[in-house]
Amino acid sequence: MSIFKPYCFYPKESIEGLANDILMQMQKTRNFAPRWPFEATMVADFLDLGVVWDWIEPDEEGAIAARILPQQRLIEINEQILEKPPGFIESTIAHEIGHWVLHINQDAADGDVEPLELNLDNGGNTGQDVEEPFVCRGASADTKIASIEWQAQYFASCLLMPRGILEEKRQGRDLTKWSHLYKMRDELGVSISNLTNRLQEFGWIYIPKGTREIYAGKDVANGQQRLFG
Repeated sequence: MSIFKPYCFYPKESIEGLANDILMQMQKTRNFAPRWPFEATMVADFLDLGVVWDWIEPDEEGAIAARILPQQRLIEINEQILEKPPGFIESTIAHEIGHWVLHINQDAADGDVEPLELNLDNGGNTGQDVEEPFVCRGASADTKIASIEWQAQYFASCLLMPRGILEEKRQGRDLTKWSHLYKMRDELGVSISNLTNRLQEFGWIYIPKGTREIYAGKDVANGQQRLFG
């Protein structure tokens, strides 16, 4: 049995559902109940995944921010990214957890340990300019490679910024003001780029590419929202 699952197309709803399921399972526990600012290492602990900081040598594609060793249940984070903003670090860890959930045969106990790698330059941008984390990592025209990386990063965004929490954090705030968005960023423990991408995905705001102008998006229902729904 291969340690990597065959390629599978996951719609957004399925990826978000998997992230929400983990958060809801954690919510039922005493020691792992999610809280914000979010710490992705808590999710790793809940899933019995180790997280270590170490020097990771660059390869022919360049610097590597992180990699996952599936058979060791270990996420390795390059100590170089300690210089990055905290939101980038949380996104990196959550991204690797996404690979574990979506792309690893977790019951496969045999075979060589093959690291999944995340390029240091991906910037944590949801669904944009992401690098392939498998052996053929790099800027590839292979749509499956791009899709796999997008899946892991979208999972990370859903895990770090569930809709219910964003609903809470947006109350009493003007999402067209950067000062309000930066306060939300700090309360969530994410990067400002990941936050604005997520808010635009919901249609709550719109930022024309290459500008810092923020426009109000479509209204969302004011009905009751489940905490992680």
